[in-house]
Amino acid sequence: MTKLGVGVVGVGSIAEMHLGAYAANPNVQLVGVYDQNRERAAQKAASFGAEYSFDSLEEMLADPRIDAISVCTWNDSHAAISIAALEAGKHVLVEKPLSREYHEAEAIADAAKRSDKRIQVGFVRRFGGNAVTLKSFIDAGRLGTIYHARAVNIRRLGNPGGWFADSSRSGGGPLIDIGIHVLDLCWFLMGCPRATTVSAVSHSVLGNRANVTSLSRYKVADYDPALNDVEDFVTALIRFENGASLTLDTSYSLHASSDQLSVSVFGDRGGAELEPELRLVTEDLDTVLNIVPQIDHSTFDFAEGFANEIAHFVKLCQGDALDIAPIEHGVEMMRILSGIYDSARMGVEVDLA
Repeated sequence: MTKLGVGVVGVGSIAEMHLGAYAANPNVQLVGVYDQNRERAAQKAASFGAEYSFDSLEEMLADPRIDAISVCTWNDSHAAISIAALEAGKHVLVEKPLSREYHEAEAIADAAKRSDKRIQVGFVRRFGGNAVTLKSFIDAGRLGTIYHARAVNIRRLGNPGGWFADSSRSGGGPLIDIGIHVLDLCWFLMGCPRATTVSAVSHSVLGNRANVTSLSRYKVADYDPALNDVEDFVTALIRFENGASLTLDTSYSLHASSDQLSVSVFGDRGGAELEPELRLVTEDLDTVLNIVPQIDHSTFDFAEGFANEIAHFVKLCQGDALDIAPIEHGVEMMRILSGIYDSARMGVEVDLA
C-alpha cells in the first residue's frame, strides 16, 4: 500500500499528539510541517522526523507529495486553512471545534461538497477505547433507546490564557474548548439526533484568577493575565427532535472542590457512565447490576485516542474506512454551540429548528 503523505499546520501542544501518531503509523510518510513560528516549526520537524519545515502554507499545499493535512491552529483560522486545503486537492483532519462560528462551519461544508477529498473533524474522544466499547453496546441495543444524557467538564482553575482567552481567536471559552468534548461524546452516543431548542446560562465572574499560586495549571506560550474576554462557566439544556434531552456544565474557573469529568447516558433498558470510568447499569432478575467492562483504559487515554483517530483518518483517506466524524457532525455541533451562546447572551430559550 502506498504511504499517505501528510503535512501538519500549526505545531502547538495539540499538534504534538498528531505528529506523534503520524510518526508511529507505518502507512504514513510525514512530509512536513508549517507554523508561523519558523524556528518552532523546524524544531518540531526534526523531533518527529518530518522531512521539511515549509516557509508558507501555500508552499505546503502546492507540494504534490502531500496527500493530507492536519489543521492544528487557532480556531479562527480553521475555516480558511481547511477550505484552501480542500481546494488544493488535499484530505483534511481539522481539530475541534470545526470553526469559530457556525457560518464558518457551513463554508467548510460547502467546500467539502465541491471536493472529492475527505474531511474528518477532530472529535478524538470518539476514538477512545472506552467510547468504542460503549458505542458497541449501544449499537447492539443493550441500553435500549437513549432518552437523556449528562455532560460535565469542570476545571476549577483552568483558563489557559493566550488565544484560548481571546474570543476573537477562540470563539469562546470553556464551552467551545473543553465543553465540546463531553457534549459531542454524549450526542454521538445518543445517535446524533437533531437539536431543536437550547436554554443556557453563562457566567463571567471570576476571570482567569492569576492571583492563585497554590495550584498549578497549563498556560499557553502567549499567556497574559490581563487578556481574558471569555466566559467562566456555562450550563445548558438541549432538547432534540426525537424527544431526548441533554444537560451540560462546563467551566474554566469555578469555586469547586475539584475538577470534574462526567459523561453519562440513560436508556430505557440500561444506562452507562463513560467518564470518569466506563460502567454499565442494567437490570436482571429484578436486580440492578453495575457492570465494569474489562478493557485496557476505562477512561480516555490520550495516546490511544489520538493513535486511533489518526489511524482511522489515514484509512479514510485511502478508502478503507467509514466516516466516524464527518463534516456534517462538525457543522451540527457548531449549530448547537452557537445556540448555547445565543441563549446565554439573550437570556431566553433559543429555537434551533
